[in-house]
Amino acid sequence: MAVVSNPVVVMKRYELKSIMSPEQTEYFKKSVEGHMKIDKFGLTSIASLYYDTPNYRLIRTSVEKPPFKEKIRLRSYGLATDTSPVFLELKRKAYGIVYKRRVQSTIPLVKKFFYGEGDICAGGQINREITTFRDYYQTLVPACLIVYDRIAYYQPDGDLRLTIDHNPRYRYEDLNLTTSMEGHSLLKEGYTILEVKVQQAVPLWLSEILTRGHIYKGSFSKYGEAYRQQLLKVRNERNV
Repeated sequence: MAVVSNPVVVMKRYELKSIMSPEQTEYFKKSVEGHMKIDKFGLTSIASLYYDTPNYRLIRTSVEKPPFKEKIRLRSYGLATDTSPVFLELKRKAYGIVYKRRVQSTIPLVKKFFYGEGDICAGGQINREITTFRDYYQTLVPACLIVYDRIAYYQPDGDLRLTIDHNPRYRYEDLNLTTSMEGHSLLKEGYTILEVKVQQAVPLWLSEILTRGHIYKGSFSKYGEAYRQQLLKVRNERNV
Protein backbone atom coordinates (compact mmCIF):
# COMPACT_ATOMS: atom_id res chain seq x y z
CA MET A 1 0.00 0.00 0.00
CA ALA A 2 1.39 3.38 -1.01
CA VAL A 3 1.07 5.98 1.72
CA VAL A 4 2.62 9.40 1.55
CA SER A 5 3.75 11.42 4.52
CA ASN A 6 2.63 14.65 2.87
CA PRO A 7 -1.08 14.32 1.94
CA VAL A 8 -0.87 17.04 -0.73
CA VAL A 9 1.24 16.58 -3.85
CA VAL A 10 1.74 19.00 -6.77
CA MET A 11 3.27 17.81 -10.06
CA LYS A 12 4.19 19.54 -13.32
CA ARG A 13 5.81 17.52 -16.11
CA TYR A 14 5.72 16.27 -19.67
CA GLU A 15 4.18 12.83 -20.25
CA LEU A 16 4.93 10.86 -23.42
CA LYS A 17 2.91 7.71 -24.11
CA SER A 18 3.54 4.71 -26.38
CA ILE A 19 1.76 1.42 -26.96
CA MET A 20 4.23 -1.50 -26.96
CA SER A 21 3.86 -5.01 -28.32
CA PRO A 22 4.97 -7.95 -26.14
CA GLU A 23 8.30 -8.04 -27.99
CA GLN A 24 8.86 -4.30 -27.60
CA THR A 25 8.01 -4.52 -23.91
CA GLU A 26 10.67 -7.17 -23.27
CA TYR A 27 13.21 -5.27 -25.36
CA PHE A 28 12.53 -2.04 -23.49
CA LYS A 29 12.79 -3.62 -20.03
CA LYS A 30 16.18 -5.11 -20.86
CA SER A 31 17.41 -1.92 -22.50
CA VAL A 32 16.75 0.35 -19.51
CA GLU A 33 18.66 -1.89 -17.10
CA GLY A 34 21.62 0.09 -15.81
CA HIS A 35 19.86 3.39 -16.49
CA MET A 36 16.74 3.03 -14.36
CA LYS A 37 15.69 1.17 -11.22
CA ILE A 38 12.33 -0.40 -10.40
CA ASP A 39 10.76 1.38 -7.45
CA LYS A 40 10.29 -0.37 -4.13
CA PHE A 41 6.63 -1.28 -4.78
CA GLY A 42 7.41 -3.53 -7.78
CA LEU A 43 4.40 -4.67 -9.81
CA THR A 44 1.40 -2.83 -8.37
CA SER A 45 -2.27 -3.06 -9.27
CA ILE A 46 -3.77 0.43 -9.52
CA ALA A 47 -7.42 1.37 -9.82
CA SER A 48 -8.61 4.82 -10.90
CA LEU A 49 -12.28 5.78 -10.55
CA TYR A 50 -13.01 8.65 -12.94
CA TYR A 51 -15.71 11.13 -12.06
CA ASP A 52 -17.64 12.90 -14.79
CA THR A 53 -20.90 14.72 -15.37
CA PRO A 54 -23.96 12.56 -16.08
CA ASN A 55 -23.61 13.33 -19.81
CA TYR A 56 -19.82 12.59 -19.82
CA ARG A 57 -18.86 16.20 -20.51
CA LEU A 58 -15.26 15.81 -19.35
CA ILE A 59 -14.35 12.79 -21.45
CA ARG A 60 -16.29 14.03 -24.50
CA THR A 61 -14.23 17.21 -24.38
CA SER A 62 -11.00 15.28 -23.81
CA VAL A 63 -11.35 12.98 -26.82
CA GLU A 64 -11.68 16.03 -29.08
CA LYS A 65 -8.01 16.76 -28.21
CA PRO A 66 -8.33 20.43 -27.24
CA PRO A 67 -5.21 22.37 -26.16
CA PHE A 68 -6.55 22.31 -22.60
CA LYS A 69 -8.34 19.44 -20.91
CA GLU A 70 -8.94 18.22 -17.38
CA LYS A 71 -10.07 15.14 -15.48
CA ILE A 72 -10.63 14.14 -11.88
CA ARG A 73 -10.18 10.63 -10.48
CA LEU A 74 -9.94 8.71 -7.24
CA ARG A 75 -7.01 6.31 -7.13
CA SER A 76 -6.22 3.30 -4.95
CA TYR A 77 -3.29 0.89 -4.86
CA GLY A 78 -4.94 -2.50 -4.67
CA LEU A 79 -8.46 -2.91 -3.33
CA ALA A 80 -9.47 -0.11 -1.01
CA THR A 81 -11.53 -0.07 2.17
CA ASP A 82 -13.37 2.77 3.87
CA THR A 83 -10.34 3.37 6.10
CA SER A 84 -7.44 2.81 3.70
CA PRO A 85 -5.77 5.78 1.98
CA VAL A 86 -7.00 6.78 -1.47
CA PHE A 87 -5.84 9.70 -3.60
CA LEU A 88 -8.07 12.27 -5.24
CA GLU A 89 -6.27 13.64 -8.31
CA LEU A 90 -7.12 16.64 -10.42
CA LYS A 91 -5.21 16.29 -13.68
CA ARG A 92 -4.95 19.04 -16.28
CA LYS A 93 -3.06 19.12 -19.56
CA ALA A 94 -2.26 22.35 -21.35
CA TYR A 95 -0.15 22.50 -24.52
CA GLY A 96 1.63 19.24 -23.73
CA ILE A 97 2.39 19.97 -20.07
CA VAL A 98 0.63 17.91 -17.38
CA TYR A 99 -0.33 19.51 -14.08
CA LYS A 100 -1.50 17.27 -11.26
CA ARG A 101 -2.98 18.11 -7.87
CA ARG A 102 -3.16 15.10 -5.57
CA VAL A 103 -4.69 14.80 -2.10
CA GLN A 104 -4.72 11.78 0.21
CA SER A 105 -8.12 11.00 1.69
CA THR A 106 -10.58 8.15 2.38
CA ILE A 107 -13.59 6.94 0.40
CA PRO A 108 -16.24 8.24 2.87
CA LEU A 109 -14.67 11.72 2.90
CA VAL A 110 -14.44 11.80 -0.91
CA LYS A 111 -18.09 10.79 -1.23
CA LYS A 112 -19.09 13.61 1.12
CA PHE A 113 -16.96 16.03 -0.89
CA PHE A 114 -18.70 15.17 -4.16
CA TYR A 115 -22.05 15.55 -2.43
CA GLY A 116 -20.97 19.13 -1.75
CA GLU A 117 -20.28 18.65 1.95
CA GLY A 118 -17.07 20.34 3.00
CA ASP A 119 -13.52 20.49 1.74
CA ILE A 120 -11.31 17.62 0.61
CA CYS A 121 -8.35 18.73 2.72
CA ALA A 122 -7.56 21.36 5.32
CA GLY A 123 -7.64 24.56 3.26
CA GLY A 124 -4.88 25.92 1.04
CA GLN A 125 -4.50 26.48 -2.67
CA ILE A 126 -4.90 22.81 -3.67
CA ASN A 127 -8.15 22.56 -1.74
CA ARG A 128 -9.46 25.68 -3.47
CA GLU A 129 -8.55 24.35 -6.93
CA ILE A 130 -10.25 20.98 -6.42
CA THR A 131 -13.31 22.55 -4.79
CA THR A 132 -13.62 25.12 -7.59
CA PHE A 133 -13.44 22.27 -10.13
CA ARG A 134 -16.23 20.39 -8.33
CA ASP A 135 -18.44 23.46 -8.04
CA TYR A 136 -17.91 24.47 -11.68
CA TYR A 137 -19.14 21.11 -13.01
CA GLN A 138 -21.85 20.96 -10.31
CA THR A 139 -22.68 17.26 -10.55
CA LEU A 140 -19.80 14.80 -10.71
CA VAL A 141 -20.50 11.09 -10.35
CA PRO A 142 -18.48 7.85 -10.75
CA ALA A 143 -18.30 7.30 -14.51
CA CYS A 144 -15.63 4.71 -15.35
CA LEU A 145 -13.17 2.48 -13.51
CA ILE A 146 -9.72 1.92 -15.02
CA VAL A 147 -7.41 -0.80 -13.63
CA TYR A 148 -3.90 -1.85 -14.63
CA ASP A 149 -0.80 -3.56 -13.27
CA ARG A 150 2.09 -1.09 -13.20
CA ILE A 151 5.85 -1.37 -12.97
CA ALA A 152 7.43 2.02 -12.20
CA TYR A 153 11.06 2.95 -12.84
CA TYR A 154 12.98 5.90 -11.48
CA GLN A 155 16.31 7.51 -12.28
CA PRO A 156 18.47 7.53 -9.12
CA ASP A 157 20.12 10.87 -9.92
CA GLY A 158 17.47 12.60 -12.01
CA ASP A 159 13.80 13.51 -12.43
CA LEU A 160 13.02 10.93 -15.13
CA ARG A 161 10.30 8.40 -14.33
CA LEU A 162 8.97 5.58 -16.50
CA THR A 163 5.95 3.37 -16.03
CA ILE A 164 4.83 0.26 -17.91
CA ASP A 165 1.16 -0.64 -17.51
CA HIS A 166 0.26 -4.28 -18.11
CA ASN A 167 -3.24 -5.60 -18.77
CA PRO A 168 -5.10 -2.25 -18.74
CA ARG A 169 -8.80 -2.86 -18.28
CA TYR A 170 -12.01 -0.98 -17.59
CA ARG A 171 -15.57 -1.34 -16.48
CA TYR A 172 -18.70 0.79 -16.50
CA GLU A 173 -20.53 -1.26 -13.94
CA ASP A 174 -19.78 -1.82 -10.24
CA LEU A 175 -18.06 1.57 -10.06
CA ASN A 176 -16.16 1.42 -6.80
CA LEU A 177 -12.64 0.71 -5.53
CA THR A 178 -13.58 -1.91 -2.96
CA THR A 179 -15.00 -5.02 -4.65
CA SER A 180 -12.89 -6.13 -7.61
CA MET A 181 -9.92 -5.35 -9.86
CA GLU A 182 -11.55 -7.05 -12.86
CA GLY A 183 -12.55 -5.39 -16.12
CA HIS A 184 -12.70 -5.53 -19.91
CA SER A 185 -9.35 -5.38 -21.73
CA LEU A 186 -8.35 -2.07 -23.29
CA LEU A 187 -5.57 -3.50 -25.48
CA LYS A 188 -4.74 -6.72 -27.30
CA GLU A 189 -3.32 -9.44 -25.08
CA GLY A 190 0.27 -8.81 -24.04
CA TYR A 191 0.36 -5.19 -25.17
CA THR A 192 1.41 -2.54 -22.65
CA ILE A 193 1.38 1.23 -22.19
CA LEU A 194 4.70 3.01 -21.70
CA GLU A 195 4.63 6.45 -20.08
CA VAL A 196 7.74 8.62 -19.97
CA LYS A 197 7.41 11.35 -17.32
CA VAL A 198 10.01 14.08 -17.24
CA GLN A 199 10.27 17.72 -16.24
CA GLN A 200 12.85 18.60 -18.89
CA ALA A 201 14.01 16.90 -22.09
CA VAL A 202 14.11 13.14 -22.66
CA PRO A 203 17.75 12.02 -22.25
CA LEU A 204 19.67 10.93 -25.35
CA TRP A 205 20.18 7.35 -24.18
CA LEU A 206 16.42 6.90 -23.80
CA SER A 207 15.71 8.45 -27.19
CA GLU A 208 18.14 5.97 -28.75
CA ILE A 209 16.47 3.01 -27.02
CA LEU A 210 13.04 4.12 -28.23
CA THR A 211 14.29 4.64 -31.79
CA ARG A 212 16.01 1.24 -31.96
CA GLY A 213 12.89 -0.46 -30.67
CA HIS A 214 10.59 1.42 -33.06
CA ILE A 215 8.67 2.66 -30.04
CA TYR A 216 6.98 5.86 -31.11
CA LYS A 217 5.15 8.55 -29.23
CA GLY A 218 1.39 8.32 -29.57
CA SER A 219 -1.77 9.78 -28.13
CA PHE A 220 -3.56 7.43 -25.75
CA SER A 221 -5.97 7.97 -22.88
CA LYS A 222 -7.14 4.96 -20.88
CA TYR A 223 -10.42 6.64 -20.00
CA GLY A 224 -10.78 7.89 -23.57
CA GLU A 225 -10.24 4.41 -25.03
CA ALA A 226 -12.66 2.90 -22.50
CA TYR A 227 -15.27 5.48 -23.48
CA ARG A 228 -14.75 4.68 -27.18
CA GLN A 229 -15.05 0.93 -26.61
CA GLN A 230 -18.14 1.36 -24.44
CA LEU A 231 -19.85 3.51 -27.09
CA LEU A 232 -19.03 0.89 -29.74
CA LYS A 233 -20.39 -1.86 -27.52
CA VAL A 234 -23.65 0.01 -26.93
CA ARG A 235 -24.08 0.73 -30.64
CA ASN A 236 -23.47 -2.92 -31.54
CA GLU A 237 -26.04 -4.05 -28.97
CA ARG A 238 -28.61 -1.63 -30.39
CA ASN A 239 -28.05 -3.02 -33.89
CA VAL A 240 -28.54 -6.64 -32.88
